Formats: sequence, structure tokens, C-alpha cells
Amino acid sequence: MYYDQLFFAAFLIHTTLASPNFGRSFRPSTNSIRSRIRSILPSLNLSWFPPSPTLQSRSYSPSALDVNPNGTTFLWLPEDEYSGSTFFDNFSFYTGADPTHGTVNFLNATAAFSEGLAYVQDNGVVIMKGDNTTTLDEGVNRNSVRISSNKQYNTGLFILDTNQAPWGCGVWPAFWTVGGGTWPLTGEIDIIEGVHDNEHNQVTWHTGPNCTLTPEGNFTGTIVQTNGVNNTNCDGDANDNAGCGVTEWSRASYGPFFDQQGGGVFAMKWDENGIAVWSFYRAAIPQDIQAGSPNPSGWGNPVAALEPGGCDPISNFVNHSIIFDITFCGDWAGNSYATSGCPGTCSEQLMEPSNFDVSSICVGIPI
Repeated sequence: MYYDQLFFAAFLIHTTLASPNFGRSFRPSTNSIRSRIRSILPSLNLSWFPPSPTLQSRSYSPSALDVNPNGTTFLWLPEDEYSGSTFFDNFSFYTGADPTHGTVNFLNATAAFSEGLAYVQDNGVVIMKGDNTTTLDEGVNRNSVRISSNKQYNTGLFILDTNQAPWGCGVWPAFWTVGGGTWPLTGEIDIIEGVHDNEHNQVTWHTGPNCTLTPEGNFTGTIVQTNGVNNTNCDGDANDNAGCGVTEWSRASYGPFFDQQGGGVFAMKWDENGIAVWSFYRAAIPQDIQAGSPNPSGWGNPVAALEPGGCDPISNFVNHSIIFDITFCGDWAGNSYATSGCPGTCSEQLMEPSNFDVSSICVGIPI
């Protein structure tokens, strides 16, 4: 299992070109936008999607501005890009026990590189995968990887381009962010997550108390239920840590159909207006993302959204690192295995290495 092309289009900072704190709407002229960008960009040395124009030479029109609910406007500017040969320089490898009780050994960087579970191809594509070469006795942990960004974030627009994501019986991959400090009080945002050969991605939030998903929110997915009741309580210490989750409507958002479509792009926007997630299969990636000028206001309703009326997105989510991991069985994939339609038991599935040939993440394909 691997993420075939692990490419971040970039992480972006929410740079406001307005004065919402004073209740004053300001829409800058194109020349003032360009002047503001020129004052920032020379220090970035960041390349987006070749052969697109460089940021220094690209002109920004007022249509590139995102809009707050109060009518003020702002522009997303690049802060970090994680891709290519230096990708793993910006991440640390987690080697502790799996908090979700998976049957897994998370390898350190040296072992992961040596065993071919983490590497960068000659074309710059980043690969992370679970072991698919070792036959195991029943109950023995399978090797895999979990990495965490060295940098922490408080709000932003996060864009991931991947042409393959892990799936398969007993497999449980995730792309997520988690806060520093005591979990779940600083929050967790699960952007890509699923088990087995599911076809629909699940977006989930885990927080401390006093955080609720708004059922009437503007999103296209379906709220996850337990025993017929919507999981709207995001408290990670309640309801067996179910959190508040939304399942995407598209069959191409996870699993075999996602890979057959050539993967796609996932975007997570986190600011004072809430936390929202969009996903686009390869043929439907918005032009503004492809051009390196992402503007969520033109993407339509997100697949999942946590609105500020039910959950403060600033106080409940603090100092987040970016995580990729691939685990096996455990609290979700293990407990749901008997009803998944997969053969045998999860522990039996884990023994045969060929069962995990699609357990990889690939990131880094240029758009």
C-alpha cells in the first residue's frame, strides 16, 4: 500500500487584504494586490506546478480573491511546499505504538528507507507504503510508516495531490492533521481516511468538549451515523471516539475507483470561517488550483464543513502537524472487518504480503 504520488501543491497562508476586525470592507485594486505580492514573493523561492508560470511572473486579478461571509476579501499566498527529493527532510518518522491499536510496526527513517517503504522516485514522486513482501505468522505486526511534519500550523489552506492512495482488506490509511499538547483538546482533522475497499472517503473532526457539527451546514456529504443517530458531537472522549464525521458522496473519493481515475486533489481550508474539505478527481481539478492561484470561493460547496457557529475553529484546533500513516486492522479496520465482506479474519489477512500490493501513497504528480 502506498501513496503513489505524494505531492503538496503547497500549504498556503490566509493573508487578509481587508480589515474585518474594524467592520470595514476593502477590495484592493489589481495594482495594490500585485504590489503586496511582489513584497512577499521574492523571498519564497517556491515552484508550483511546472510548466505553469512562476509566482513572481504570474499576475493576480481581483477574481483570485476569496471572500469572507461579511464581504471582506483576502488572498491565499504560498507558505510551504513539501515535494520532491527534499520531502522527507521536513517530516519525522513516528516509531511508537499505534494509538489506534493497529497490528503494525511504524519504522524509523533509516529502516523505512532501507526496506523501501519510503522513498522518492527519480521523477520526484514521493512514495510511502506498507510492507508487501514479508510473509507473517498470524498476530505478527506488519511494517509500515507514519510521518509527521516538523512544522506546526494554525489555520491555512492545505492542498494535496495524490495519484494513488492505499486501500484493501484490513488496510487503514489516513492523511490528517493533529494538534500539539493533550489529545483531543487541540483537535484532529482527518482529511482522507477509510478502511478496506470502501469507495467513499470519510472526513472527521475530533476535539475537546463543546464542539458540534452543524447538520444544516452547506456541504454535500452525509453525516456519519451510529445506530441511526448522526454523529454531530466532535468530542473525542465521547461516543467511543467516533468524533463528528461526514462521508463523501463520490465513489471516486477513496479506494479502487479513486486510483482508477488517476487520483486527484484534496483541499482543506481552515480559518475563522470554519474548516472545510473539498476533493476533486483528476479530470475535475479546478483551473485555479492548476494555475497555482487557488480560490475556494469558486469551488462550490465542500464535501464536509465544520461551521464556527457550532465549533470555534481557532480555539479547538491549535498547533497542527500534518500526518500520513498506513496502519492495519486496529480500532476501525479490525472492528469492522467481520461486516466488510473481506475474506477470513483481519489477522489472517495480514499474513499474506500480496494482499497489500495497493497499500501505498503516491504524492507529487505535476498537474
